[in-house]
Amino acid sequence: MAQLSRKIINDPVYGFITLDHPVLLAIVAHPYYQRLRRIHQMAFAHMVYPGAVHTRLHHSLGAYHLMGEAVVELRKKGVEISEDEELGVKIAILLHDIGHGPFSHALERVVIRGVNHETLSLLIMQVLNKELEGQLETAIRIFTNDYPRHFLHQLVSGQLDMDRMDYLTRDSFFTGVSEGVIGYDRILKMLTVHQGELMVEEKAIYSIEKFLVARRLMYWQVYLHKTVVSAEKMLVRILERVRELISRGVSVSGCSPVLDFFLNQESDISQENNLDKFCLLDDIDVMGSVKNWMFHPDIVLSRLSRQLIDRQLLKVKFQATPFEQAFVEEKKAEAAEKLGITKEEARYFVFTGDAVNTTYNPKDEKINILFKDGSIKDIAHVDNALIHQTLASTVKKFYICYLSINHQ
Repeated sequence: MAQLSRKIINDPVYGFITLDHPVLLAIVAHPYYQRLRRIHQMAFAHMVYPGAVHTRLHHSLGAYHLMGEAVVELRKKGVEISEDEELGVKIAILLHDIGHGPFSHALERVVIRGVNHETLSLLIMQVLNKELEGQLETAIRIFTNDYPRHFLHQLVSGQLDMDRMDYLTRDSFFTGVSEGVIGYDRILKMLTVHQGELMVEEKAIYSIEKFLVARRLMYWQVYLHKTVVSAEKMLVRILERVRELISRGVSVSGCSPVLDFFLNQESDISQENNLDKFCLLDDIDVMGSVKNWMFHPDIVLSRLSRQLIDRQLLKVKFQATPFEQAFVEEKKAEAAEKLGITKEEARYFVFTGDAVNTTYNPKDEKINILFKDGSIKDIAHVDNALIHQTLASTVKKFYICYLSINHQ
């Protein structure tokens, strides 16, 4: 009997990860999947945490590994999961983020306007399904929540999915931010299925609370860190300026024809027809282009590009209330005078926005605790729970990005 081919990948977080099915191996070898090597998992977080240079490929493989562990634990508890379902849920998590474009969430709906990464992930999965002769059908049904066994979808996309479990573990590892460390292995062992829904056993209450608090801390300390916000918003402004110049007939070229193609689109495109082009886009196209644009004659574009490359980022202030319009106008006037640009053009260097984070939103989907007596409670309603209504409420902070007068 021929030995089944398999790959063993040495992951710095979990150790050895095994790919042991021909379909999994075919997916990982596909150029669409290999593109994930060239996309940072955390966009510009490395501007603050230099170690945060891991990629979407790292995260995808890590989430896949945790999914395998979850399946093993659930089977031990008598949950029947067929081989087809196991393969389907593993493929679904392996490909859950394959639709991310360059710089992931930072450029969501920016490169291809109005289209989110989930939509593109599904399109890519459908293309791969055709190429692999229908072997992704179950994975697609699980991914789109069209499969009758709902807990499988919850493992891919839910409050306690393998996506969150990996990115918190991995991002805290690569940033060195210990507040993000979660007991993922204990949570996996406490997972159970009751009445077709994914739940956690009573013994896991404290581990779940730690998981939710870690997520909250990682958002404010890492994902929404003011320096990260500044760099990401500057990149968005650079691409907006490029599009504005192109619309005026000014020649602006990136460093790759695929990025030029998307920047020259005046309206929404047919993603199905241009999926091949999208799957060639990565961080390298964008940053190579930004380096090119440092030398563009347009002062707004060249200045923004140079400041991003040199890490001379716009200053950021956060506060609990919106900024007074008079303060914003004052900063715009300062930027216009310093750079010799119009007040209208100063909006690229001075702008406001808001950052939102919810620790636990039971409106999305509850984290249900299964007690020994068979009763079920939402984590927010457990006696003496740390996650109560105040933590369940949304925290919103307003920010302003503006040009520092010290930048030459």
